[in-house]
Amino acid sequence: MQLIRKLLFPFSILYGSIVWLRNKFFDWNILTSKVYDFPVICVGNLNVGGTGKSPMIEYLIRLLQDSYNLATLSRGYKRTTSGFYLLKGNESAALTGDEPLQFKQKFPSINVAVHENRQAGIQQLRRLNPQPEVILLDDAFQHRKVKPGFSIVLSAYHDLYVDDFMLPTGNLREPKTGIKRANLVIITKCPIDLNKKQQEKIRKKLNLQDHQQLYFSSILYDESCYSISDVKSLESLNNFTLVTGIANPTPLVNYLEENNLSFKHLAFADHHNFNEQEIAKLNKEEFILTTEKDFVRLKGRISKEKLFYIPIKTCLLNNEDEFKKELLKFIDEY
Repeated sequence: MQLIRKLLFPFSILYGSIVWLRNKFFDWNILTSKVYDFPVICVGNLNVGGTGKSPMIEYLIRLLQDSYNLATLSRGYKRTTSGFYLLKGNESAALTGDEPLQFKQKFPSINVAVHENRQAGIQQLRRLNPQPEVILLDDAFQHRKVKPGFSIVLSAYHDLYVDDFMLPTGNLREPKTGIKRANLVIITKCPIDLNKKQQEKIRKKLNLQDHQQLYFSSILYDESCYSISDVKSLESLNNFTLVTGIANPTPLVNYLEENNLSFKHLAFADHHNFNEQEIAKLNKEEFILTTEKDFVRLKGRISKEKLFYIPIKTCLLNNEDEFKKELLKFIDEY
């Protein structure tokens, strides 16, 4: 596979040139972006998938939901519907997309919507009563028809965007110069003990502009796993089946192995829609541990006595108070 991707390098140059030119058209106002008079915060990346956007959106929800009327807007990847859809929380993941459904079920008091057209989705959300005061855009950094007031770009510690190439040779959605549009950059999935010297080394490597802030975050895994009606400690698990349909399951696998747990791993593609044959096979397993995102797709189809998930949270490793202050300052300026 790596050899094939290297052979496709000329196409990476072509694709990168097209995306670069498109971005320049927006920068030169040949193509227009919609600007809003209320806070719109975008969470995105330059790489394809696996940077931790969902945990970051949840981090922002926890930070803001008690102070503002909040809404999230996602594309609703691989959903069977189209157009604007405002989630109730009792839908199937196939109808809404897995990540939006996860947001709504974890935070039922906020508005969670999907629309493949972010401009139209924002317009529909602002028609709600009461009107959302802050809108979080999930994975919309390349959606240039919307110009968010504040952009957060994520890059995974083990897959920094500066070390990557354009698709299809690498995993970059757009040239590295696109980082200039970010207000701040967060290096995600860092080791929890990442020290100041290591952080400074990455800071120099990224060479961000003076006004751009750099933060480092890590993923915290719960010490328990949860079903619809039960809770078990991880240390009590033995010889279970781990089922993942996410872009990069390696950190979760490593965490479970570090806890000396015995399991087999069934890995599926990101946002995988499980067919009936796969569900039948999974129902033969004695105990299944999965991610939150996969849980919303599997629950109701796998026996609830055997299906559990492990929650995760984002934690900032540096200057968390400064991050909160910068974000709240942006919102309160409107």
